[in-house]
Amino acid sequence: MSNHVHYEVREQVAEILLDSPPVNALNESIIDALLQALRRAAQDEGVRAVILGSAVPGRFCAGLQLDALVGAPPTRLYTLVDKLYNALCDAQFNLGKPSIAAVGGTARGGGMTLAIQCDLIVAADSATFGYPEIDVGLIPAIHYTHLPRIVGRHRAFDLLFTGRSFGPAEAQSLGLVSRVVPQADLMNQARALAQTLCAKSPEIVRMGRMAFMRANDGDYRRGIASAVECFGNVAATASAQEGLAAFAEKRKPRWPVKA
Repeated sequence: MSNHVHYEVREQVAEILLDSPPVNALNESIIDALLQALRRAAQDEGVRAVILGSAVPGRFCAGLQLDALVGAPPTRLYTLVDKLYNALCDAQFNLGKPSIAAVGGTARGGGMTLAIQCDLIVAADSATFGYPEIDVGLIPAIHYTHLPRIVGRHRAFDLLFTGRSFGPAEAQSLGLVSRVVPQADLMNQARALAQTLCAKSPEIVRMGRMAFMRANDGDYRRGIASAVECFGNVAATASAQEGLAAFAEKRKPRWPVKA
């Protein structure tokens, strides 16, 4: 397991915590460690629920480590996003037990992907959410598939194309968040919810969860391949490279104008 991803089993609950200060930005090694942790939880018959959270105060996950993508070859981008979208989705789909995202701070971009791939999201009252990819010349392609189904077409377009941040109350009203709890009580509330799930028959929960996911996640899973391709194509454009360079250099992007 990576030093940036902690894994611990407490009372039949696997707690997977990101620990990569300052903002838990995702790179390939961290994504690989998350995959390893989810697969470990799936294979452990003593684990009946999973909590995905953060050991970094005020941060859940800021998304991909964008400064490392400046000038990256397309093959590397495809590999990275395929793991974020496809492999992590498969790991969650095959988990066989409920997963809870405990969001206690900033969740952006790929951090939204990690949270929404879980079955439940418990958010602290200080949490913030957003899809800022468009501000750096990228697109949150995977969210084009499921977000309109959750919040409606026009509200999804608002969130995805303005890139604005929003708080837990709006996230809950939109149906993105299951519960909002005080920041200081976030992990206790997530653990209590996990224990409620652990008290059910593991066989029935496994079978019911699989039926639920097959009924609700078909479009999401079918859309992954096209989302990976779309993200890779966008990331290879001059606009995306300018946006990433501007982010790394802490300046406003100078968007190229196509003749």
